[in-house]
Amino acid sequence: MCQHKSLFKAYDLRGRVPDELDAGLAYRIGRGYCQLYQPARVAVGFDIRNESPGLARALIAGLTDGGADAVNIGLCGTEEVYFAVFNGKLDGGIMVTASHNPKGYNGMKLVGPEARPISGETGLLRLRDLLIENEFSAVQGRGREIAQSNKSDYIAHLLSYIDLGELRPLKMVANPGNGGAGAMVKLLAAQLPFEFIYIHEKPDGDFPNGVPNPLLVENQATTAEAVRAHKADLGLAWDGDFDRCFFFDAQGDFIEGYYLVGLLAQTMLAQHPGATIVHDPRLTWNTIEQVGAAGGRAVQSRCGHAFIKQAMRERNALYGGEMSAHHYFRDFSYCDSGMIPWLLICALLSRSGQSLRELVAERVQAYPCSGEINFRVNEVAAVMERVLRRFERDATHIDRTDGIGMDFADWRFNLRASNTEPLLRLNVEARGDRSLMERQLAALVKLIEC
Repeated sequence: MCQHKSLFKAYDLRGRVPDELDAGLAYRIGRGYCQLYQPARVAVGFDIRNESPGLARALIAGLTDGGADAVNIGLCGTEEVYFAVFNGKLDGGIMVTASHNPKGYNGMKLVGPEARPISGETGLLRLRDLLIENEFSAVQGRGREIAQSNKSDYIAHLLSYIDLGELRPLKMVANPGNGGAGAMVKLLAAQLPFEFIYIHEKPDGDFPNGVPNPLLVENQATTAEAVRAHKADLGLAWDGDFDRCFFFDAQGDFIEGYYLVGLLAQTMLAQHPGATIVHDPRLTWNTIEQVGAAGGRAVQSRCGHAFIKQAMRERNALYGGEMSAHHYFRDFSYCDSGMIPWLLICALLSRSGQSLRELVAERVQAYPCSGEINFRVNEVAAVMERVLRRFERDATHIDRTDGIGMDFADWRFNLRASNTEPLLRLNVEARGDRSLMERQLAALVKLIEC
């Protein structure tokens, strides 16, 4: 009997190990996946967390007992599972990961053919119900486990996004945060004219330098200091399963992911004018302006990888970006990658001769933003309603794509409940007036916390 309904989130599975997720449940997830989707071949990968290899072994046993061949790609990034599925024309894939969650958590991201995400709206809840019933049909024959460790096709695909001939030497700090990105960066580095200074390079599920989540301010100082100490051109940091990449300029300043969305959109549109770009609703004005200036069409989507990918597929969008540093690419089967963005930015630095700071400085000034502020509140709905009542009369536009988005003449905000954690998330931006943004942020914080 499955007692772990809380494990099932809007677009993945995530919870504490072993209280909410253990090897027995991982096995049943494999059996349930086979019963629901009848796959012939399923890719399986796992991140650097200590529990991940054992959960992956149990998952593979469930898949093979369910009649599917499990293509085991081993320790990897989430995007490598996506690539294995769409490049190998497999029937689906499962990545064992808890992404940026703290130590003690684990989970899974599930996809079907073409690496299409399996979310709460597209099958995850049916899987949950099947696990609750805990009754699996007999199968004709057992599947096989197939080891697949060759990454050459994946590396070639990543490098196809840039022109190697136009690259100039750059010095960069690379901080995998003791997650899985280091090995992949080294495979790419062998073919790039860049000098890499590695910190927190060794994969370590004990997280000796903190959970690999570069969005946490306390985790940014190490990368920033290394950039300054080595006089690097930029710094790069990744989360544990490296589906997100974060940037630091040559002064060691952290670049908000919001400004990277507009920059990458313009970079992609230069090669594909008129294409559609999908963005999330948290911070929007800069992205909409940059996409329009580059001749593209900006389309808004609900936050989260499953929703962004669906919106991109429906519109054949070229690129999708979230301010949380998830970046999605049509040629990557609409999936997110933490490797493609920094390759594109390095190519842009090479072409333009400008620094990363120069490329984003004007946009930061034009649309100063708060970055995402998180709140733990007891009554999410009550807080949302209180904020709505306070501001709705003055708003020029109210958007409910995800949470509450309110536009005013010179500033706007979005307040939404997290899909993966018990948090309220707030983002505020203004038109060219940082002090206005800060005043409105302070007013919202006071209202939320009262």
